Amino acid sequence: MSAPIVITEKNGDRYFRLKRLTADAPVGAFRCAVPEYAAYLREEALRTQTDHVAVTWLLREETDGEIGAYMSLIADAVKLSNAEKELHKLHYPFKTIPALKIAKLAVAETFRQKYRGLGTYMIFQAGIVAYDNINPCCAARFLTVDADIEHDAGVLAFYQKNGFVPNIEFSGKRRKTISMRLDLYR
Repeated sequence: MSAPIVITEKNGDRYFRLKRLTADAPVGAFRCAVPEYAAYLREEALRTQTDHVAVTWLLREETDGEIGAYMSLIADAVKLSNAEKELHKLHYPFKTIPALKIAKLAVAETFRQKYRGLGTYMIFQAGIVAYDNINPCCAARFLTVDADIEHDAGVLAFYQKNGFVPNIEFSGKRRKTISMRLDLYR
């Protein structure tokens, strides 16, 4: 077996296309490490999109259209302490700052052997969605996520490696997720 191809923001569009979920997308074959995430894509993602609650984006392989990863994005806001706002050089009188949230992110199991970096590439693509689609119409300063430490203890390190920091406002509570943010304009 050959070494996996490393996908980056520079070469990702050579191998993949980010497409919005449609009713005819081949989601039935998608499998990932967390069965609930695969079930969400098959059973709920289209409904939540139709209900205007979340928009799901599929990362489809250029050669055959197979789904390598997906993410569902929703509107969000994050509360920041004064120290956190200072860290981002935000001179804004309110605690609540607009954001775009990655509500779900999953990589297909079959693609984990063939490619590396798909999760990181999806985060990059979420930033592109924010820049191209949201910020021309309204503001989103941060990309947020509730890192699902219940299903994957390594997910916290993954998001930190990608520039996310935990939100102090939500720290210290016993949770199944860790609220995190990435400054889109760092």
